[in-house]
Amino acid sequence: MSDPYFQTLFADRIGGANYGKGTEIYKFEKIKRAKRQALADFPNRSLVDFGIGENDAMAPEPVRRKMAEETNRPENRGYMDNGNARFKEAAAAFMKRNFGVTLDPARQVNHCIGSKPALAMLPGCFINPGDITLMTVPGYPVAGTHTKYYGGNVFTLPLRAENSFLPDFSTIPDGIWEKVKLLVINYPNSPTGKTATRAFYEQVVKLAREREFVVVQDAAHGMLSYDQKPSSFLEVPGAMDVGVEVHSLSKGFDMIGWRIGWVCGHERIVRAFADVKDNSDSGQFGAIQNAAAFALDDDSIPVRTRTKYKRRLEKLVTMLSRCGFACKLPGGTYFLYTQAPCGLKDGTKFETAEAASQFLITQQSIVTVPWDDAGPFLRFSVTYEAADEKAEDQLMATAEERLSQSGLVF
Repeated sequence: MSDPYFQTLFADRIGGANYGKGTEIYKFEKIKRAKRQALADFPNRSLVDFGIGENDAMAPEPVRRKMAEETNRPENRGYMDNGNARFKEAAAAFMKRNFGVTLDPARQVNHCIGSKPALAMLPGCFINPGDITLMTVPGYPVAGTHTKYYGGNVFTLPLRAENSFLPDFSTIPDGIWEKVKLLVINYPNSPTGKTATRAFYEQVVKLAREREFVVVQDAAHGMLSYDQKPSSFLEVPGAMDVGVEVHSLSKGFDMIGWRIGWVCGHERIVRAFADVKDNSDSGQFGAIQNAAAFALDDDSIPVRTRTKYKRRLEKLVTMLSRCGFACKLPGGTYFLYTQAPCGLKDGTKFETAEAASQFLITQQSIVTVPWDDAGPFLRFSVTYEAADEKAEDQLMATAEERLSQSGLVF
């Protein structure tokens, strides 16, 4: 079959004339294929899925009820562009109550259709061809992807256990610093589970001033913090002068599919984001914004979510430790990031975390997500579906039985 006439017209940023012809398989597609194989090979054995990266619960019933009410209000029928005042005010009040951060809701807060679009749009505010965005790995790649779309470059900072999963800025050459426009950080960190210390945030603020770059702190897991009180980058003196923080209601409020969050911080950066956004979308449905504002007013929601996932993580750590994994309760998120097994007792070697993950899925029907960016690690998520604690315990018992019999070597 011949190529369509427009094959040579695809932009270089997505592959140019070779778009659609690559044979490389995306990591999560490999996981999906392995899951299908496990179900076909072992039809009577259930999958224990620790790979799911989204909340297993629906938004609380009062929030859903509020959403139903707002859907029928005629004033919510139209375009919302850069958001309505009710949501901005609720977000500002949330930041004040939880972190002591004072924001002008009209000038320092702007809604986004989930944090992903915000991370995609912020490079559009700063990146010109040749500019550099600093990105931590492993991590969420969206801001880096869009940096490249604009002709910029990405310099990666590995998150290693020996550095407590914090980036080592001393590894950045002066030639790179000269071109840095953005630093994207993410704490509590996905997938490592590391929470940021105040000293780290102070270091970032100091560096931003010295090297003159903008900080984007991705706080998607912000309310899922276990080893310390949930915190904000903007709490640190000077942070408001060097960047913004991106928040989401997906993780802490069980509102994954609602696609609602906000960008807050320096007024000029928020305004630049709003300008780019105004040329990218027409705003989230007003009913969702108002229901989200209603949720933000209830501080008990993220507390319940945090309690649930901490309980599940504690059970997971206990079980995996008995099976030979070297792990401990993460500081935050609903992910457990732990060193991958290096092989099996029969002599089989796993050269990568991906090889270990494929074995666990296809042979043990246990799903994990591999990361090999900064050493071979597996990410276990506790967002599996379980109706109650009894179901959680049964799932742990099933996983432990399979792992104990698998002959893993570490």
